[in-house]
Amino acid sequence: MKPNIKLAETKTPDGHRFSLHSHDGSFCIRLNGREVMHSSVTSSETLLGDLACGLLARRPGSRCLIGGLGLGFTLKSVLEKSGPNVDVYVAELMPEVVEWNRTFLAGLNGALLDDPRTHILNGDVWNIIARAPLASYDAILLDIDNGPAGMVQKENSRIYGHKGIMKIAAALKTGGRAAIWSSYADRPFQERLTNAGFEVEVVPAKAYPNAKRFAYTIYVADKVD
Repeated sequence: MKPNIKLAETKTPDGHRFSLHSHDGSFCIRLNGREVMHSSVTSSETLLGDLACGLLARRPGSRCLIGGLGLGFTLKSVLEKSGPNVDVYVAELMPEVVEWNRTFLAGLNGALLDDPRTHILNGDVWNIIARAPLASYDAILLDIDNGPAGMVQKENSRIYGHKGIMKIAAALKTGGRAAIWSSYADRPFQERLTNAGFEVEVVPAKAYPNAKRFAYTIYVADKVD
């Protein structure tokens, strides 16, 4: 049996253990020993990127903000399908995750960080969205935690509240799209998006292509005015 190797470990801002592991050519990230990302279970992360790509491809010079680098699969999806005229900004709270992608994960998706369309922003995506000029982005994709109830960092939950949703709306161009990953269906969150003036579609997502059930939920919110 091939060993499970811990490659690196750091602490989240809340003091939780955050570690990168490899096993038989695959990689995973764990929070306090609990697996939160795996390189062989990426269908929902890819779908998150896919849901923005058609919009971006139709808008020359479009700008996309991705909240959360992770293992890089959402970034990969956006770059592969949006064409050459997109600028993709990736907000990552933990600089160690960026470094892991450049080193341990260089053969996975780490090379995408050197793509001229990719721009890494080290910091909390909340602050990046809150400080963005009005109508900065054509698309905002969020995969920063477990969903509206923060797990990695308690403060992540603020972006899913009314104030956070309104900041997302302000940062989007008219006709822009927010796509938000969640590990579960959250009806109150869906209602907050609708009440903020978004047209909302709830998209079920599988963990991997041949899965028999939909394990996750992606909220697609279009800014109509």
